[in-house]
Amino acid sequence: MEAGGLEWLLVPVQQLVSWGAAGAMVFGGVVPYIPQYRHIRRTQNAEGFSTYVCLVLLVANILRILFWFGRRFESPLLWQSIIMIITMLLMLKLCTEVRVSNELNVKRRSFADFDLNYFWHWSKFTDYVQCVLTFTGVTGYITYLWLDSSLFVETLGFLAVFTEAMLGIPQLYRNYQNRSTEGMSVKMVLMWTSGDTFKTVYFILNQAPFQFSICGLLQVFVDMAILLQVYLYSNYPQKPVSYTAHPASTKAL
Repeated sequence: MEAGGLEWLLVPVQQLVSWGAAGAMVFGGVVPYIPQYRHIRRTQNAEGFSTYVCLVLLVANILRILFWFGRRFESPLLWQSIIMIITMLLMLKLCTEVRVSNELNVKRRSFADFDLNYFWHWSKFTDYVQCVLTFTGVTGYITYLWLDSSLFVETLGFLAVFTEAMLGIPQLYRNYQNRSTEGMSVKMVLMWTSGDTFKTVYFILNQAPFQFSICGLLQVFVDMAILLQVYLYSNYPQKPVSYTAHPASTKAL
């Protein structure tokens, strides 16, 4: 009788834990960007944040959604991708508005110019939306044609998670260029690290496709490298690397 009563109690507790873990997967990925968003909005300065982070996450999550059509995985991971795409578009909108307002007498650039020198450095948020829709349309059409190929589907899944694993690389490189982490939210990186660790464990425990677990571990290593930069540049300040750059690269890409 006692064992039966205990089992009756454990079942709803396990269900609540499962729901909590699923909720953390869906919304946990966007939490790190809240302090960075607030920092940019408060200071009206987006120099310390690389919008290539947004590019990486948009590409990764669009590919992950397409991968879902070829190989169904847990719905929380699918919803996580949808929420992340919306969040990255909001980040792009804010960064673009702030950057353009701080750039006086600078020629406006658009996606329709097809100028690779100014790729992902356009003057209007709508240009980023056009680029994202174009990428989604092209990759979606290719996926539709090759959906019956298991090799294509598995490659698509690998590209999705590998691209996401490279998330921290733009920020890592920007910090290296500046020889500083000023303007970057350390809270954001700490949340990246904790979130990526949780996510990787979740992948392993729930037997997600192997690509997810491998690239999750890679993400954790990149996060740790950025935290190492925070320590080194805070305790051992260095002069920025002097290099000849295109005018666009001096801004918050």
